[in-house]
Amino acid sequence: MDTFVTSGLELPVSCALIAGAGLFYAAKRHVDGCKVRVISAKPTDNESDAGAIVRNHCPSLVDGAQAYMVPTPYLVGGMVQTVYSTAITAKRDSGSDVRYEREAKVLDDGGTVSLDWYPSRPTAATKAETMQPIIVLLPGVGGSSSEYHIRSTAKALAAVGPAGTCTVVVVNHRGAARTPLTSPKLYNAYDTSDYRDCVRHVSECFPDAPLVGVGFSLGANLLTKYLGEQGDKSPLVGAVAICCPFDIEVAGRALDKRGFLNDRVFQPNLVATMKRLVTRNMAMFKSKYSDSEIDAIMRATRMSQLDDLVTAKVYGHKDCWEYYKAASSTSYVDSISIPFLVINAEDDPITPYEGIPVEKFEANPHLALVLAKHGGHLGMFTGLRPTIWYIRPVAEFLDAVLRGKK
Repeated sequence: MDTFVTSGLELPVSCALIAGAGLFYAAKRHVDGCKVRVISAKPTDNESDAGAIVRNHCPSLVDGAQAYMVPTPYLVGGMVQTVYSTAITAKRDSGSDVRYEREAKVLDDGGTVSLDWYPSRPTAATKAETMQPIIVLLPGVGGSSSEYHIRSTAKALAAVGPAGTCTVVVVNHRGAARTPLTSPKLYNAYDTSDYRDCVRHVSECFPDAPLVGVGFSLGANLLTKYLGEQGDKSPLVGAVAICCPFDIEVAGRALDKRGFLNDRVFQPNLVATMKRLVTRNMAMFKSKYSDSEIDAIMRATRMSQLDDLVTAKVYGHKDCWEYYKAASSTSYVDSISIPFLVINAEDDPITPYEGIPVEKFEANPHLALVLAKHGGHLGMFTGLRPTIWYIRPVAEFLDAVLRGKK
């Protein structure tokens, strides 16, 4: 009887063991495929090279047990990660619950941007406070200091640096985050002057504070272009770009491609953001555009149409595609001369892999490129309770840069 019972259990037990082994093997293959790639120039003796900083100070990018971006199990795929990032913009939790102190900055042409400081704008009360590092964050198109990923990054980065404390300031574009539009000029992917003026303003107010920058999406493109324009004269001592498009024409065509998510999610959200900006500032727009032009703007359904109608004309380009080519930061990468880390996902549906100038990262020692197999656009969520993976390597990199400048 005992023999009969034992033999009767052998088949289901064997099947369970085989199934378990198969799942383990599949999971291991999946995790192994999530190992991040780091691309940089050949190592030199200079420890301030971006590649050296990554190798020596960023275990989340190089340690054999840590250098993985394993997506949240129910957020697999670049599209899903991107949609989830868009859906939780207003989410608040203990890692993102920040309160800003706002400063309005009026620019030379009469336009206004708002600087949101966390935890607060430094005062001149003590020398130590005015020497505390400042991290300048630059959101993407339609983005602002209120977005979940910006708030989460701000809170985490406030704890880096030699003394374990930094000041974070978010540059809100013209018209974004309820910033009043006081000039007809709008922010765009081409013109870095607003960011340059804000960095100079912060630098002049706090000349003893080392400055670093972090850009996201369109803000990453502007940051990259700015760094190339500045060369060795940048007030920033280090920078990080997240989901940088580099080639705006490639990114523009990817976003303009017909498809369910582009047509029903990404394009409607971006276009609605810009139309709200126009509606809230209609008097300002009527001072620059005719009624027929405003009517065309309000009837637009795609960002390429808006860029055709507004941005391309302002900067003298024949259409949006010529503007996208001029706005691309790819040609500026060679001139960057401060430690610069870029983190992109290979399955990003908005800033595709083919737009990344990988070969330039292999030639310039100031650069390091990190490629995650999964993550989408401004996603990179990992863990059963999704957390933003890229925040840790950004903190490690900037912490090392700032400690080197103490």
